[in-house]
Amino acid sequence: MIEINKNYNESNLETMAKMPDCFVDLTVTSPPYDNLRDYKGYSFPFEDIAKELYRITKQGGVVIWVVKDATVNGNKSLTSFKQCLYFQSIGFNVYDTMIYSKTSGGLPHKGRYRDAIEFMFVLSKGKPKTTNLIKDRKNKYGGTYTFGKTTVREKDGVLGDRKQRLVEELGYRYNIWEYATGKGNTTSDTFAFEHPAMFPEQLCLDHIITWSNENDLVYDCFMGSGTTAKMSILSNRNFIGSELSNEYCNIIEERIKKAREEKRKEKDLQAETLFGNEM
Repeated sequence: MIEINKNYNESNLETMAKMPDCFVDLTVTSPPYDNLRDYKGYSFPFEDIAKELYRITKQGGVVIWVVKDATVNGNKSLTSFKQCLYFQSIGFNVYDTMIYSKTSGGLPHKGRYRDAIEFMFVLSKGKPKTTNLIKDRKNKYGGTYTFGKTTVREKDGVLGDRKQRLVEELGYRYNIWEYATGKGNTTSDTFAFEHPAMFPEQLCLDHIITWSNENDLVYDCFMGSGTTAKMSILSNRNFIGSELSNEYCNIIEERIKKAREEKRKEKDLQAETLFGNEM
């Protein structure tokens, strides 16, 4: 059996080959984008990886695939959509197409608007078994009362007063998530920026919270800088990672060590608080 809570310095196909069928609750990952960045010369066999992801995902499990297209000679590659359609063709449901919006976009271009989005495809194996939807969007009329759509009819047929309902202060998010990026925003681990393309820690954590529960198993087949491992540890999930680059694996191990230390301090503080209250 494969060991959990470990990053494997190998190809993701090698790691997944060790996993039994229907093993992983959630995958949160971001593959190389159309050779937009240097990933130590590694190119990946997408279709083989997609098939293995389907095999190892539990029924009701989810894959979060964060991806972006290159523009070549003024023409978008649409690789992201081609990949999404392939996932669908092998059995995944395209449960949602979400947008990751950056508060600071890419470099300006002479003939196009600044590029500030990436796609986050939510791929599920059947109906998602976990949907802990985040409720942090402030409602415009939160705290006030409003009439519902229907009226109340009395027994004699006369229409009575329409029912009122309280508008909650916070509503569920829309499927466009906005994050600040860059140093001080993506992560506070400055050493991690040796990796060229991290997604924000909060983005990763928000997906982990939404699509998994504590003690579930989270996988990242392109572990990169170790963000998925770190946020899994901090949110009380188990993890497995795959990363081919030795250099990036050093970053991952350092972030895992730091996250575990943070969790240890948190537990010590909780124990001290509990002990103090019992005195």
